[in-house]
Amino acid sequence: MRALVVSDKVEPILYSAGINRHVGEIDLIIGCGDLPHYYLEFIMTMVSRPTYYVYGNHGREVEYQSGKGEDWQQVTEPMGAENLHMRTAREGSLLMAGLEGSIRYNNARRFQYTDTEMLFNILRMAPRLITNKARFGRYLDVLVAHSPPWGIHDQPDVPHQGFKSFLTFMKWFRPRYLLHGHIHLYRRDVVTETRYLDTDVINVYPYRILDLEPRA
Repeated sequence: MRALVVSDKVEPILYSAGINRHVGEIDLIIGCGDLPHYYLEFIMTMVSRPTYYVYGNHGREVEYQSGKGEDWQQVTEPMGAENLHMRTAREGSLLMAGLEGSIRYNNARRFQYTDTEMLFNILRMAPRLITNKARFGRYLDVLVAHSPPWGIHDQPDVPHQGFKSFLTFMKWFRPRYLLHGHIHLYRRDVVTETRYLDTDVINVYPYRILDLEPRA
């Protein structure tokens, strides 16, 4: 399944009338956080494919968009897209799940978690993954996250440290892919794909086109 995966930055080449010419045939859109609702809505409208997302640590609970005349509308989510946080979904042959946010580094009310809090998020989602295992023979194929795992693509400063609980997640549930953003890339020699146990961990900033396949 050919997926357009976006994160952290409004990319002009995607936020334009030429998006379809640039990306080609796409089966699925995935948002890995820290993107305005209007951007995901634009991509979803132009590409016209199912869209799933999680919030990043800079996620906005309310976004204002212009409506008719001079009115402004409150928007609380990208219309038509599915929030995957602590949920599972099946799209075609792919089994997906999501975990939002980053490690806690200040007193923001939402979208930041201690490692223990994220582990509890994982435990609360576990029954859905176990149901997948019983029905489909595997827990999931793709974990959609904003943050990277601890020690994989993360940074030493606290806001950009990864979750140790994601390492536990990969040991327990063996996804084929873990897709994340959060770590901005400024050099071409930075590692963006790492194999951990059975999982390909991929930093998608600011966007990647990936052929995602279910675990055999």
